[in-house]
Amino acid sequence: MNIGIADTSHYKFADIICETINKSAVERDTGIAKRTPEYIKTKMDNGNAIIATDGDKFVGFCYIERWDHGKYVANSGLIVHHDYRGLGYAKKIKEKVFELSRTKFPDAKIFGITTGLAVMKINYELGYQPVTFSELTTDEAFWSGCQTCKNFDVLTRTNRKMCLCTGMLYDPNKKVKEPEKKVVSKKLHERLQNIKKSILFKKEEPKDPSK
Repeated sequence: MNIGIADTSHYKFADIICETINKSAVERDTGIAKRTPEYIKTKMDNGNAIIATDGDKFVGFCYIERWDHGKYVANSGLIVHHDYRGLGYAKKIKEKVFELSRTKFPDAKIFGITTGLAVMKINYELGYQPVTFSELTTDEAFWSGCQTCKNFDVLTRTNRKMCLCTGMLYDPNKKVKEPEKKVVSKKLHERLQNIKKSILFKKEEPKDPSK
């Protein structure tokens, strides 16, 4: 098993990376910003991606995006091939891409938005904290990437204040002490998601036609 920085020699995996990203989005029924093989290749060209391979087989992938002229970076598109799930590779890939982000962009705030409990747990361990969307990038290009998500109407309806995703941020100038880190339980995560859904998808009362 090899986990390292992706380069042009990994072009052959671009198609399966996109297929795995899209398939995972369908399975979670939450939506994700779609990416093309050409876009994935640019990340490999720039050395802004981590890939895991098992010989000539694709295992997992994650890439870096820069926003607000490098003030923020995001570790996006974290996926693991179905044949290798449940073996801890997502955490290893996430740790590698986080390390790469800190090395290449030491002053940048690292953020992400996710609905996945597993990713939230990994983020907590790396020092991320949950934040409001107002604390994330204001770069329109980032938010336009959410247009392919099934919940995009929720994001626009709330003027980008909230959605089913949870915003998480690592600020290099505000490091979290070990005792302050919290673990998100599955029960708590489900409760928070249900609260969000009850607020964001609250049905409007039918209007009285006589008024």
